[in-house]
Amino acid sequence: MRVFITGISGFAGSFLAEHLLANGYEVWGLVHRGPGHVAHIQTQLTLRQGDITDFESVYAVLAECRPARIYHLAAQSFVPRSWENPWETLENNIRGQLNVLEAARRLDSAPRILVVGSNEAYGRVQPNELPISETTPFRPISPYGVSKATQDLMGYQYWATYGMHVVRVRPFNHIGPRQSAQFVAAAFASQLAEIEAGVRPPVLYVGNLDAKRDFSDVRDVVRAYHLALEEGTAGEVYNVGSGEARSVQSLLDTLLAFTSVEVRVERDPARMRPSDIPEVRADIRKIQATTGWAPEIPFEQSVRDVLDYWRQRVRARFHSS
Repeated sequence: MRVFITGISGFAGSFLAEHLLANGYEVWGLVHRGPGHVAHIQTQLTLRQGDITDFESVYAVLAECRPARIYHLAAQSFVPRSWENPWETLENNIRGQLNVLEAARRLDSAPRILVVGSNEAYGRVQPNELPISETTPFRPISPYGVSKATQDLMGYQYWATYGMHVVRVRPFNHIGPRQSAQFVAAAFASQLAEIEAGVRPPVLYVGNLDAKRDFSDVRDVVRAYHLALEEGTAGEVYNVGSGEARSVQSLLDTLLAFTSVEVRVERDPARMRPSDIPEVRADIRKIQATTGWAPEIPFEQSVRDVLDYWRQRVRARFHSS
C-alpha cells in the first residue's frame, strides 16, 4: 500500500516513516529542504520537494503519488515561535492543512487522511476537566493552539461536507531522539550533553519547572497515528498521550539521574511562556477502546534515549570541528 507523509523529514515524521516501512508500506514523503531525519533511509523512500503552503506544489505531488493514505504532519510546531510570529504559524499550519485536504478531494483515489492536531487546541483547561477528553472544549491560548484547532475543525468539515475519510488525532507532548533542542526534554538534554563534554559551563537553564505535562514517546505516538488511520472511524477524533501528568521538574530530575556531572539549575526568563497551563493530562480511553493502542515505552527509557541522542550529536559536532 502506498502512503504519503508530509513533514517526513521531521521529528515525528521520520519515526512514522520507519514504522510504516517496517510494516511493508511503500512510503512517499514531502520535504521542504533536504532529507533531514530520513537521510539514513532515503533510498527506501520516494521523496519529493515542495512547499506545503503552495497548493499547486501539494496537488502535483499527490496526483503523482496517488496514495491510499495521507499522514499530514508538516507544521510550524514550536509554541513560543507562534507568539513571536503569529501569522507565519497560522499561514503554515492552516493553509498547509487546507491544501492537503483540497488536493486530496480532487483526486479520484479517495485516500484516507490523518489530520494531526494538538492538545494545545484545548488550551485553558480547568482542574475539574482533567483528564482532558475529546469532548473538552477548545480554549487555545497561543497562535499555535488556534492553528491546530483550525486544522482539527477543517478535518471534521471535509468529512462532514464531502464524506472524505478523515481521522483526527490530538497528540499531547511527545519526546524522543531527533527532537529539536527548542523543546523541553531536548533543551535539557542538549545542555547536559554539552556540560558532560566540557564545552559548556555547568549551568543548566530552565523555564517553568512546576508545569505538569503528559509525556509520551514519539515511537509510541506514531504507532497510534498508524492505528488511528487504519482502525479509527472516519470523522472521529482521538487523543494520543500517556494518561499521566509529570512535572517538568520530574523530567529534569530523571535526566540528572543519568549523568554524573554536577550542574547548577537556573531559571531563564526567556524560557517562560506568556501564558501557561498548570497541568495537562490526556484521557486516552477512546483510542484504546477503538484500536487497542497503549503506550509501551517507559518514560525513563524515553528520557535516557533523548540524552544519548544528544550525547552523540555533541560528540559528532565537536569531533568534526
